[in-house]
Amino acid sequence: MIWVDTVVQGVLLGGLYALFAAGLSLVFGIMRLVNLAHGDLIVMAAYLILVLVTVLGLPPFLAAAVAAPVMFGIGWVLQKYLLNRTLGSDILPPLLVTFGLSIALQNALLEGFSADSQRLPTGAISTSSLEIGALNIGVLPLLTFASAIAVIIGLNQLFYRTSLGRAFRATSDDPVTASLMGIKPGHVFATATAIAMLVVTLAALYLGMRANFDPNIGPARLIYAFQAVIIGGLGSLWGTLAGGVIIGVSQTIGAAINPEWQILAGHVAFLLVLLVRPRGLFPRAVD
Repeated sequence: MIWVDTVVQGVLLGGLYALFAAGLSLVFGIMRLVNLAHGDLIVMAAYLILVLVTVLGLPPFLAAAVAAPVMFGIGWVLQKYLLNRTLGSDILPPLLVTFGLSIALQNALLEGFSADSQRLPTGAISTSSLEIGALNIGVLPLLTFASAIAVIIGLNQLFYRTSLGRAFRATSDDPVTASLMGIKPGHVFATATAIAMLVVTLAALYLGMRANFDPNIGPARLIYAFQAVIIGGLGSLWGTLAGGVIIGVSQTIGAAINPEWQILAGHVAFLLVLLVRPRGLFPRAVD
């Protein structure tokens, strides 16, 4: 039963990693942009929520709802006026620009909030649990996983059931032809990044409620996000959830064997999946 509990906790942890990765997967699937600042944007959103909680006295979920449109606007402006200028056949310019953006965000957060660890207040939800047989499942991890599933379903519905989703797919396939049909690729790309920032805000909320955060943890969150995206298959949203679960389960099993192996176990699982399936579990999603 201990191992069953370990696996269950790993699955729930995978929901958090899937939230880290969903926005990254969406952006890559539409515009093939590798955003090295993605993890730092998650941390920035966590600090924005923290400011709203401490200054205005809002509960974390309401603070996240207030922060979401702010992050939406930041994502739209960032893509429209900076990242769109770097897109093209050469992948190096967006890598360099987003790397520089990552460094700038980390230093700005250090200046504004210092290197001290912070955490969002959670109240009773952090200790609440549900008894299912012999298992005790935390309410907050369960809510995180449910949110990850809801986000994946919502993004898939947006992508395949709406006119905006058709614009996303058309622009991703051929921006030039899409522009001849009246679609503005720059506007579509900016909208995609803005939507990704909504997911980033939700990921930041659960990050801040479940663990301490500081200005320097962004790159580590980026690694988890990249691993989840690559394991699932580039651009596959359900694959991203599967990738997050694989990393989460690997980490909890590794920690159960030896606490020092937690992070290493996730990296080993990532490498093993790539050895068996170099293009990820669902490679057709990028065709």
